[in-house]
Amino acid sequence: QVQLVESGGGLVQAGGSLRLSCAVSGIIFRLRAMAWYRQAPGKQRELVALISGTGSTTYADSVKGRFTISRDNAKNTVYLQMNSLKPEDTAVYYCNAFSTNYWGQGTQVTVSS
Repeated sequence: QVQLVESGGGLVQAGGSLRLSCAVSGIIFRLRAMAWYRQAPGKQRELVALISGTGSTTYADSVKGRFTISRDNAKNTVYLQMNSLKPEDTAVYYCNAFSTNYWGQGTQVTVSS
């Protein structure tokens, strides 16, 4: 059974930082590209960051230079370090095994101005 369990969301002031974690089980994690998506109220879900099995990364333009995606293959965990947070980063953040229908339950990130 595939499971993706996110943690680390919360309420933070603009300019602050949060680190999201996603613990993965049930797939060969080290071979799988992993992604973070987010969905704000009334908006479509969007890709925030992607990391390949070899560690190559891709970011949405809106988060470049502020967010960092990383992975620890020994712990089957992918992370999203979010710095210099803005109110427009407020959303539910989801972990995804890229190009699959395996999703976490989502974690709320709220950035106050």
